Amino acid sequence: MDDVLRPLYQERASYPHTIGILKIDQKPPLSTVAECFDTVLLTIVKEAEQALLIKHYQYEEQLAALHIVTEKQLNEWILLGSNRKVIEWINTGIIVYDRNDYVHDLKRKLQDGDFSGRQIRMGLEFAKLVKRYMEGKVFFSKKQYLDAYHEAVHALHHLARLAVFQKGLFPEITVWNQLRELEPEIYQLYKELLTSNESVEQKLKLLFLASEFLMHSQTKTGSSHLLNVLSQRECWSIAEMNEHPELQYYGVDLNMLISYLVEKKELEVVKAETKGKQLYHRFYRISSTTP
Repeated sequence: MDDVLRPLYQERASYPHTIGILKIDQKPPLSTVAECFDTVLLTIVKEAEQALLIKHYQYEEQLAALHIVTEKQLNEWILLGSNRKVIEWINTGIIVYDRNDYVHDLKRKLQDGDFSGRQIRMGLEFAKLVKRYMEGKVFFSKKQYLDAYHEAVHALHHLARLAVFQKGLFPEITVWNQLRELEPEIYQLYKELLTSNESVEQKLKLLFLASEFLMHSQTKTGSSHLLNVLSQRECWSIAEMNEHPELQYYGVDLNMLISYLVEKKELEVVKAETKGKQLYHRFYRISSTTP
């Protein structure tokens, strides 16, 4: 298969906008690394009309896929964690073309956790953790245990990825294998949630108690990016936050995070009068008690 594909990636390597190509092979006996293909070619380009272009090929009984992605799109995936499969491809793929060591340096940065936007990514994971946790608690209070269980599992995944970032590493798709050694306390929580013989209600009750403690311990680190941005001026409206280029990444999770930080006294509310009687605009600023 490699002999068949070599002219394809050699042609791509000759294009002036191509800055790197990785080859990802399916690993026997079974693997999801290359999805349902025997080989994936990940081609990174400086710019293109489309942020992502995918082509499928077949040679006899073997399948191959060519993914052409712009550097901008790739950086967005890394920053937002919205395509973790590509991160695994970068980590495990074989470099077949590398202009000015671009791919080599990218691999090193991901493996060392030394990539641009690490603080933002930690903030995004914490925001998602808070949202999932709070929504899970609401479902639990209404005795909607299966929905609460669903939110709790997602909350633990965000907690796990945040913990990996704090260790200076980049979360892999198999994040729980990383957590087994890095943060056994969080790993044990996840294992108990899945394997314990307790009722779903009892498992969730214990999980929410433990998660609340762990969330509290992560608040300073998880909110540091947001608080750094908010320190740029005295007060912010929620609309102004949503318009900030870095805070736009938080999306719908921002409202819940702001409410949580007000509750934890990391932020405080500033009220401003409106024309309506006893109706106030609500602004936010860093708490005077926050160091």
